[in-house]
Amino acid sequence: MLEVLKGNEVRVAVAFTNTAGTAVDPATVVFKYEDPAANVTTLTYPTDAVLVKDSTGNYHVDINCDEAVMWHWEWRGSGDNQATVEGNFAVTESRF
Repeated sequence: MLEVLKGNEVRVAVAFTNTAGTAVDPATVVFKYEDPAANVTTLTYPTDAVLVKDSTGNYHVDINCDEAVMWHWEWRGSGDNQATVEGNFAVTESRF
């Protein structure tokens, strides 16, 4: 599990591929994350500029980690080439 210090940005990236391993774009790409107050932010490509398409099948979002807690996220591709991936990372306070 990824662990970062409060105040850093975390890049959460995804690579959508087909069964042959070739990079593909789903019809719709959505990224969700839950902040420490349990608010869920939903971002959709291309509507939300902070959800960036790097190349075919490859996307990322940078999250400002302003609270020390466990953060949860989910990528969801729907329509053609559908897939879902979720995960989390821990944000901790500096000892200094």
